[in-house]
Amino acid sequence: MTPGHSLGLDFGTESVRAVVLDLESGSLAATAVAPFSHGVIDRSLPDGGDPLPHDWALQDSNDWLASMELATREALSAAGVEGISVKGIGIDFTASTVLPTAADGTPLHVLGPLRAEPHAWPKLWKHHAAQAEADRINAAAQRRGEPWLPRYGGKVSSEWLPSKALEVLDDAPEIYAAADRFVEAGDWVVWQVTDALARNACAAGYKALWHKRDGFPSIGFLRDLDPALEDLYASKLRGPILPPGQVVGGLAWQWADRLGLAEGTPVASPMIDAHAALPGGGVSGPGTLFIVLGTSSCHLLLAEREVLVEGMSGVVEDGILPALFAYEAGQAGVGDIFGWYVRSGRPLGAGSVDSPKDAAAIHDLLSGRAAALAPGESGLLALDWWNGSRTPLVDADLSGIILGYTLETTPEAVYRSLFEATAFGTRLIIEAFTAAGLKVDRVRVSGGLSRNDLLTGIYADVTGLPLEVCATQHASGVGAAMLGAVAAGAFAGLDEAARNLAQEPAKTVQPRDAHRATYDALFAQYLRLVDLFGRDPESPLKQLRALRPR
Repeated sequence: MTPGHSLGLDFGTESVRAVVLDLESGSLAATAVAPFSHGVIDRSLPDGGDPLPHDWALQDSNDWLASMELATREALSAAGVEGISVKGIGIDFTASTVLPTAADGTPLHVLGPLRAEPHAWPKLWKHHAAQAEADRINAAAQRRGEPWLPRYGGKVSSEWLPSKALEVLDDAPEIYAAADRFVEAGDWVVWQVTDALARNACAAGYKALWHKRDGFPSIGFLRDLDPALEDLYASKLRGPILPPGQVVGGLAWQWADRLGLAEGTPVASPMIDAHAALPGGGVSGPGTLFIVLGTSSCHLLLAEREVLVEGMSGVVEDGILPALFAYEAGQAGVGDIFGWYVRSGRPLGAGSVDSPKDAAAIHDLLSGRAAALAPGESGLLALDWWNGSRTPLVDADLSGIILGYTLETTPEAVYRSLFEATAFGTRLIIEAFTAAGLKVDRVRVSGGLSRNDLLTGIYADVTGLPLEVCATQHASGVGAAMLGAVAAGAFAGLDEAARNLAQEPAKTVQPRDAHRATYDALFAQYLRLVDLFGRDPESPLKQLRALRPR
């Protein structure tokens, strides 16, 4: 093993976490978190001005750099590690978080004349104001029979780079013209600290429609959308596309000084934050479905071949690990649904939930009481579509359902039905993968919800598969540090780094045979609800949504 350490920088929605990883033992030497001073900019720009429209979400790129510096120095100090000991740097970032820049990498929003123009600012992954542009992209791709569309479940998201770039062109053509490049935030941070720009294959594949063999969509397709868009890929997204972990460049002296590291330290090609959790959680090959359980969920599966899977969010060769195809699916609401019930349902006679501590106490109490119920005892069945359906239906216009209420229904019965609904949604994703011929032998979970024993037990029972719980609570940050280890030459690839540096799972939850028949019967009814309320174009859920005020 290579002596020394690797630095992982995990950029989330509100903060960046620095992870210092020991390259010999794989142990976590220290972590530190620094919030972004402006957080999510969704009301108005920092300097004031008109309120931002609905569904906008921006960030300040200066926050990323300042917080990175603070978190890195704090983590190194906590670890008692000298900067010279850090042999490589890896980064993960939310995506598609994208910003327009000048030719030298200067973000347009820091230039005086453009600071008051919202479209000049970085658009965070959850900026959803480009839905009209996403609809245009999807309509054109369907009309033209574009071969890349099925690789994305038949729909491009408003969160992805092409939608956001087209939104800039539509609403602020002068900003589009001024932008020499559009850059994913992870690539931009690497650009700043190395003076070298490359595009990471993970974000290019999942968020910008790139394919290792076929490249990007054609100029003809872009011209069909808008003649002014035809230079998007050839010019504004130009640059080499590198797999995660490949060296982009060495740390520039200015940033070596600011971070307390050695000049020339190798910096790896980055990846998306959720995807970095897969190697960080110890998955190094096909067969294990890796789930990041959070407010929503991201399901990742590795395979040796490319096939089409109903409703998948994408499949990218070398997108996570070398020489493997990485499939992405997901559920649009998981923890958010449980949080909604505690916050809005006011179970157990609760008043307003005024703090995270209040909410955590209610979650714990409901989990304890719900654990005393047997499968099927609640008499309830729910559809987990509070935030729409991501996989397999790819329909944000769907909404949630709970069936079976009686006068005896208890808060814990409702709570358990919501847990079970998200587990049924995961089983539906697994069946989509296996129907396409992909192997799923086990499930491994990370994220805060993976600490809930009731939830993990229900997931094991519903899927009928062993469920492994990651030992680390910082799988994305550890995965980023693994990228740095690969860049340092400590390992030949990210798969080897995952095998050698990741911790063994904290525990394995086995499915209980006694619960299988009941959950099979409930899942059969869940499938009936999916067909009735999800696949029917005249679904009552769509009719109800159409009646809501716009």
